[in-house]
Amino acid sequence: MRYLITTTLLFLSAPLWAQTPDIESRYKEIDQAIAESPHYVAQREAKITSARHAFEQASGRQKYEEGYKLYELYRPFVSDSAIWFIRQCITLAEQLGDLSASVRCRSQLAIRCTNIGMYDEALNILDSIRLPDPVEQTALGTYYEAYNNVYSELSYYTHLNDMQKSYLDKAYYYERLMYEKLPPTYETCLLKREQRAQGEGDLKTAMAINDEWLKTVEAGSHPYALTALYRYIEYKLQGDSAQMMFWLTESVLADIRNAAMDQGSMWELANELMLKGDLERASHYISYTSDCANRYGSRQRNWQIAPLLSQIAKNYKAQSERTTHQLWMTLAAISILALLLLVVLFLVHRRNQQLDMARKALSTANSQLSTVNSQLSTQKDELSVLNAQLSTLNSQLSESNRVKDEYIGRFMSLCAQYIDKLDNYRKMVNKKMKNKELDELFQISKSTELKEKELEELYENFDTVFLHLFPNFIDDFNGLLQPELRIHPKEENRLTTDIRIFALIRLGFEDSSKIAEFLHYSVNTIYNYRARIKNGALGNREQFENKVKTL
Repeated sequence: MRYLITTTLLFLSAPLWAQTPDIESRYKEIDQAIAESPHYVAQREAKITSARHAFEQASGRQKYEEGYKLYELYRPFVSDSAIWFIRQCITLAEQLGDLSASVRCRSQLAIRCTNIGMYDEALNILDSIRLPDPVEQTALGTYYEAYNNVYSELSYYTHLNDMQKSYLDKAYYYERLMYEKLPPTYETCLLKREQRAQGEGDLKTAMAINDEWLKTVEAGSHPYALTALYRYIEYKLQGDSAQMMFWLTESVLADIRNAAMDQGSMWELANELMLKGDLERASHYISYTSDCANRYGSRQRNWQIAPLLSQIAKNYKAQSERTTHQLWMTLAAISILALLLLVVLFLVHRRNQQLDMARKALSTANSQLSTVNSQLSTQKDELSVLNAQLSTLNSQLSESNRVKDEYIGRFMSLCAQYIDKLDNYRKMVNKKMKNKELDELFQISKSTELKEKELEELYENFDTVFLHLFPNFIDDFNGLLQPELRIHPKEENRLTTDIRIFALIRLGFEDSSKIAEFLHYSVNTIYNYRARIKNGALGNREQFENKVKTL
C-alpha cells in the first residue's frame, strides 16, 4: 500500500521509450477509456462469473485452485470479495492438509488487510501462523513479504520517531529473509530493490531494475501498470516532465482497461493536473478514482484521495468565482452600451420632432410667399428676378426636406436594426456565459469582424440612399473631370471611396475631419483624395467643389 501512496504510476512500452509523447492525445485516450470503463468492468465481471461457476462445480484441489483464481480476480477489484475468497482458500488448503498453501493464503490475507489499513488484523493473522516443517520456499517468502509489508506501512504512518525506527528495522529484517526465499524476478523483490535504489539516490541502478522488471510483465496488464509506476518515478526524479507524464497516463490507461478499482495512478495524475492548473480535468479524474475507491472498499485510498479532492474543489471554486466576476463585468459593459443607445435614440427622436416643426414652419412660409407672389402678380416685370430666386429657394428647401426625410427614415430603420443586433449579441453573450464558453466569448470580443461588417453595411446603405436621391450623380460628377480621369464603379449602385467623399460634400459635409470620421480614414487621406480629384477637373479646379454642390 505504501508504494501506491508515496509514488505514482507510469506506463511502459519499450518501442516507445525514445518517443516524445503527445500529452493531449493521451488525455483524450484516458477520457475515452473512462467513457468505456463500464465495458471493461463488465469484462472482468464476466471472468468472475465464469470462475465462480467453476469454483462451485469443483472439489478438492481443483476447488482450491479455482478459489485462488477468484482471489486474484477480485484482488484489484473488490477488497471484501478478495478477502472472502482467500479465507475460503485457507479453509480448503487445511482440509487438503496442504500446510504450505495455508501459510501462503494466510500471508496473502495479511497483505490484503495491510493494504486497506487493517494493520492490527494483519499482525494478528501473521502472529497466529505456525510454520510447518518443511514449508515451501514460496510460501515462506510470501510470509516474510507480508511481515515486511505491514511493518513498512507502520513505519510510514507513525509519528513517533522511536517506533518508526523499530518498524523500519523489522521491515528490513523481513525484507532480507524475503530475498532469500523468493526468486529474484518476483514482483515484490523487484519492487523493493527499486524502492531501495530510489531512496539511496542511485537512479541508474533503479532504472536498470525497472528494465529487468519490465521483461517479466505483459504489456497492458495490471502488473504492467504497477511496473510503469516506478518508470514514472525514475523520470520524475530525473526531471524529465514529458516522459514522466507519458508513463503516468499509460499507467492510468492500463488500470482503467483492466477494471482495477484500487488506482494510485489516476490519483497521481489528478494531482499533477491540479498543480498545472487544469482544474476541470483534475476534478473529473479525481471524481472517477474516488468512485473506484468506494467500489473497491479501501479506507486507505479514500483517506489519500480526500485531501486532494478537497483542494481541487477549492481551486475550482476560486477559478469559477473569477470567471463569474469577469462575465458580470462584460454583461455590465453591454448593459451600459445598451443604455447609451437608448439615450441616442431618445435624442434622435427629439431632433426629428424639431425637424418636423421646422418643416411645418417652412411650409407656412412657402404659403405666405405664394400669397405675396399672387398679390404682386401685377408687378411681374419688377419682381421677376425675386420670383425666380424664391422659386429656386423653394426648390432647394423641398429638395432639402426630401433628403432629410429619406435619411431620417433610413437612420431610424438602421437604429431599429442595431437595437435588434445588440439584443441578439446580448443573448449570445448570455448563452455562452451560461455554457461557460469563455474562450470562444473571448475570441469573439477580440475580433474586429463585426465592426468591419457593420461599416460595410453602413456604406452600402449610404450608397443606396444617395443614388436613390441623386440617380445621375456619377455621370454628372464624371462630366466635371477630364476623360482619362473619370471614375467608373465596379459594382452597380455602389460608390467608390473617391465618389463617396464628394457625395458627402454634395450633402454639405465640407470639413475633411467630419468626412474622415464618417469613412474611418485619416484627415490627411481625405485631403489627398480631394486634392487628387480636383487636379483632374475640367476648367478651374478651385470651382470644382462648388460645381459638385450644384449637381
